[in-house]
Amino acid sequence: MPTTQPRAKITAVGCYVPPRILTNDDLEKMVDTNNDWIVARTGIRERRIAAEGTATSDLAAEAAKKVLAQRGLEPADIESIIVCTVTPDMLFPSTACLVQDKLGADGAWGFDLVAACSGLLYGLTTAAQFVVSGNHKRVLVIGADTMSRIVDYQDRATCVLFGDGAGALLIEPAEDGEAGLIDFMHEVDGSGGAYLCMPAGGSARPASHATIDERLHFVHQEGRQVYRYAVSKMQELCNTLLARNGLTIDDVDWLIPHQANQRIITAVADRLGLPLEKTVINIDKFGNTTGGTIPLATHEAIESGRLKKGDLVLMAAVGAGFTAGAALWRWSY
Repeated sequence: MPTTQPRAKITAVGCYVPPRILTNDDLEKMVDTNNDWIVARTGIRERRIAAEGTATSDLAAEAAKKVLAQRGLEPADIESIIVCTVTPDMLFPSTACLVQDKLGADGAWGFDLVAACSGLLYGLTTAAQFVVSGNHKRVLVIGADTMSRIVDYQDRATCVLFGDGAGALLIEPAEDGEAGLIDFMHEVDGSGGAYLCMPAGGSARPASHATIDERLHFVHQEGRQVYRYAVSKMQELCNTLLARNGLTIDDVDWLIPHQANQRIITAVADRLGLPLEKTVINIDKFGNTTGGTIPLATHEAIESGRLKKGDLVLMAAVGAGFTAGAALWRWSY
């Protein structure tokens, strides 16, 4: 019998983004904005937009296929699928059901997890618990969103921020001596829900002519409130997580934060005392893809050769709700 509790690790990362690119110059023709304003305030230069008829499940399935190919697995090898999204194909069935069918992952069960921009982190730690319990050996976690479907392209404050994309990560048992997931912290603060939300479309305000006319089926955001909470909460969770594991920021090889705004990322790194050179940032190419940002950033760090086996990785996110989370991983491949 093993003498230590089993651990869970990430064994593959695969991503997919739509081919269409929407640049800041393109947005200048759609709304009262300009490239310099967008770059200065967000760090974003372009984002990907899904074609008409392409749904979140399509992006998610493509990302999942890349993970399966990377690991040399068949869809039937997957035991569970967690899709982290705020833009499901429809309210029900869940996007996880649709992805399972598109993959042909016979025998896999799954569900959608709604935690906005923190969803991917919540999904990873949920999957890790299934693996640590011994009930599952392979859990697929997918962060996918088609934010262009719920963005108001008449609102210059929000339409410049978001893009479409998906990333999938495979969670499997760690080998003897591998740390994998070291620790995590998650929080919610429901008092901040009104600052970042889609006001209508649920049971509180069902779709009607009035809600459509008032443009309540789009993202609504109070930017200053979100910025303040995101910076302070991400810093707090990261510091607390490191301290309770006997670590300092100097031990961290890479911070992989949710890519919401470059000013938020820079402020968090600065308050943590972490050089930007150890912070993965790719918001300039994709914008805020909500559930897809951390996988996209992680994949880029791997592909560029920066993220290596044995590195200590700190992931952090804040999202609508408010939701917040941080996780420590010892990278395993």
